[in-house]
Amino acid sequence: MGWKINGFLPDQCEKCVILAAPHTSNSDFYIGWLAYKALGIKVKFLIKKESFTFPFGILLKAAGGIPVDRSRSNNTVKQVVDIIDKHQEIHIVITPEGTRKLTKNWKKGFYFIAQTAKIPLVLAYIDYGRKEGGVGPKIDLTDNYDEDLDKIQSFYKNVTAKYPEQFNLSVENSPKFANNKEDVKKLQRQYCCKR
Repeated sequence: MGWKINGFLPDQCEKCVILAAPHTSNSDFYIGWLAYKALGIKVKFLIKKESFTFPFGILLKAAGGIPVDRSRSNNTVKQVVDIIDKHQEIHIVITPEGTRKLTKNWKKGFYFIAQTAKIPLVLAYIDYGRKEGGVGPKIDLTDNYDEDLDKIQSFYKNVTAKYPEQFNLSVENSPKFANNKEDVKKLQRQYCCKR
């Protein structure tokens, strides 16, 4: 595969929400799961309940999957916090986009889960441009969602998704570059994005 794995789980992270971005392809799951295994991090992850059909449901649960019903507002935050509270050690991976498609705004559930459970966020990434993935910094949340989100998203701004046009923080989707195609092409060459 030729991928490089970076980082490690920071100290004092017996319990944390691992934010995994960008998420634009099914292969993100497999690459991420293998990276966590290589780093020795046992993870649980939220995944849509529709993925838990036989026989895949058995495999997903064995790998750490937690089914989520996205069709109705069923207080997922409380359910996940209850799961966290039952464990001495747990690392829950959440993709902030909540979908592989382009979404302009991230879902807020990851933030409220970490805040309600009083646990940190750990930023993880998969960068297809550099062919690397791993674990980045730990973020202790404040009570200011907008400031925390700015700090979190700034970490991901230079990470290349498998499908950059589907990641809201990609250069292609940045308002700053929206009208300057030459700058976009220059940055794509600089970060090894093939078009």
